[in-house]
Formats: sequence, structure tokens, C-alpha cells
Amino acid sequence: MKIFVTAIGTDCGKTLASAILVEAFKADYWKPIQAGSPGDSDTVRALISNRETIIYPEAYYLKSPESPHSAAKKENIKIYLEKIIIPKTANDLIIEGAGGVLVPLNDHEYVIDIAWKNKLPVVLVSNIYLGSINHTLLTIEELKRRGLVLKGIIFNGENAETEDIILKKAACPCILRIKKEESITPEIVTKYASLLRKEVINDND
Repeated sequence: MKIFVTAIGTDCGKTLASAILVEAFKADYWKPIQAGSPGDSDTVRALISNRETIIYPEAYYLKSPESPHSAAKKENIKIYLEKIIIPKTANDLIIEGAGGVLVPLNDHEYVIDIAWKNKLPVVLVSNIYLGSINHTLLTIEELKRRGLVLKGIIFNGENAETEDIILKKAACPCILRIKKEESITPEIVTKYASLLRKEVINDND
């Protein structure tokens, strides 16, 4: 299983969701493009508890915390989609994108093209705020336009009406709901990983 984790925007909880997925399945983890530090790979490493996960190095690690195409220009780097090669592993692999689906890599390609090029199924992180319905449905339409499989949505935050209308339009399951937590710790990640495993088991019954 290889899963591409994307979100409806920046700071939506994508790295937390990725850590939960990694912990739930003891999967490996890869962040193809990192812009700014500390890196999300370091965050995932600090949040998981299992000892089986391998965290692979980024294809591009950029210093400036901004859109990859802009950060790369500052360092005189050109991002090439063909150089973003999925690590070889016999284990499950969680691949975390950067920002939302249409964050540009360069003048012609976007973050979601990593999933499109490799025909990866997608898990979408949707955090709850005023306007998130529109942003979520626009993201889903772009995934459909590219022919990508949306495996499910992880909601970061809670609002029953928001979730209900999104799921009706998306025609895919909610695989996890993350509540507002006072702090994010390995124990919190373990708790949600356990909930996610139960959800997957129940879906397979």
C-alpha cells in the first residue's frame, strides 16, 4: 500500500495525519519536498512510537518556508518531477505532499502531479473552518479531474453539518476525525492510530 496524503491547504494537519497513518500501519514515511525547517520528517519521527518505520530522505529540502517553486528559485534550484522517485520498500509507504494540491513545483507542475505520475491513491485532510466546505470540494474536483482515487477524508476538527455535506458530495468515507487537542504528543498519535486501525477493520468486515 502506498498512500499520498494531501490537504485542502497549508497548516491543515497533514503531518499529524501522516504520523497517525504511519503509526497505525507501521508504515514507512516519505516527504518528497520540504520547504523550511524543522522538517516534517523530524516531526513524524518524534511523534511515532513503533520501531519498524523507515523515514526516507526528501528528494528536495529547501530552506525557505514558502511555496516550493519560490523557495527553489531563491536557492537557484530547479525542481524536476522526474527526479522525485518513490523509495523502494516492501513496507507500506505514506507519502506526504506539501501544502494543497495545486502548490506549484515549477512553472508547469504541481504537488499533486507526484500522485498523478505514480497513480497513487489519495487521503485528503480537511480541517474545519468557515470556508472549508468550498476548499474541500474544489480539491476533490481537482482529484477527480486527474483521475485520482480518493480513499477517504480525515477531518481535523469537528462540525457535523460540514462533514455531512462534504461526504455526500465526495462519495468517499471519513476514515478519521481528529478532535482539537491541547497538545500533540506520541500518546495522542497512538490513540488516533488505534482508532484508525479499528475503522479500517470494521470497513473490511
